[in-house]
Amino acid sequence: MARTVIGLDIGTMCVRAVELERGRGAPTLLRYAEAPVPLGAIRDGEVVEPDGVVDALRRLWAEGHFSHRDVILGVGNQRVMVRSLELPWMPMSQLRSSLPFQVQGTLPVAVEDSLLDYYPTAEYQGENGRTLQGLLVAATRDTVQSNLSAAESAGLRPLMVDLNGFALLRALTLGQLAERTVALVDIGARITNVVVAEHGMPRLVRTLPAGGQDVTDAIAEAMNVSVHEAEAIKRQVGVGFAVEPELQRAAETINQVTQGLVESIRNTLVYYSSNNPGGAAELVVLTGGGSYLVGLGQYLSSATRMPVTMGDLLSPVNVSRTAQLAPLHGAESTIAVALGLALGVAA
Repeated sequence: MARTVIGLDIGTMCVRAVELERGRGAPTLLRYAEAPVPLGAIRDGEVVEPDGVVDALRRLWAEGHFSHRDVILGVGNQRVMVRSLELPWMPMSQLRSSLPFQVQGTLPVAVEDSLLDYYPTAEYQGENGRTLQGLLVAATRDTVQSNLSAAESAGLRPLMVDLNGFALLRALTLGQLAERTVALVDIGARITNVVVAEHGMPRLVRTLPAGGQDVTDAIAEAMNVSVHEAEAIKRQVGVGFAVEPELQRAAETINQVTQGLVESIRNTLVYYSSNNPGGAAELVVLTGGGSYLVGLGQYLSSATRMPVTMGDLLSPVNVSRTAQLAPLHGAESTIAVALGLALGVAA
């Protein structure tokens, strides 16, 4: 395996890659690059128009000057199911091979059409002996295959497929957050990942089918303007602020769409707290391009009755002078998933 690790995040609006160098201390971020993806080429986290995505990935590698083509690929959408599951203890290799038999008949799709994995979080001595607590991850094969095929067609070599929610966890719980119970909320263009972590271990992972681009599209339709103009209006207006009369319709549209997303996040956290008395999250940590909507943090804090902060992603790693992070200026948290994918091997 190469001495460095590259995490590849195939997002709705762009593809991003991070290259980390492993060492005895903190990993070093060597390279970062991003490239836009044609509108509509990726839908609900899956590649639906491969040619445009393949071209974007080739451009990403040409401009990013990555040292090799081995990648850790992320996946995460509503067709990837994550649920709590207790299993009899056994070595992980044996446990993973037995998963199709352990979960047969419990999934909404056939086991033979799914890719299965298990993330152990704790163990205890139960009535029937040593027992593992953890999260079952089940993804339909075609969900993963479309993204794998695009990467391979671009000349890349996917070594591993990892869940975006787990990548988010690794990227944000390297420091003090590893000692707390936190809700990690990554708001992308069309998908929002919510992870509740307790002392650095995932307890709940949910994928919500909404993001920042939904707000932009709603403004474009309501105001009869282009998507580019709508994005500028969104950044100007924000959420929860008084505006001039000519922007009132835009403000109402932003408030309405954002309310739906915030309520979905709040309901996810309420569900977790109701099932874990005394173990509710104490802090919300925001990442992703959609998290930069002005006023969103305050709105989410009011709805959840919790403090909300932006994720600090670069302080736990060393940053090389060659990293060229200029594209990230003012949007550093968009690196979260790609960084976490690389950290899964580099840490």
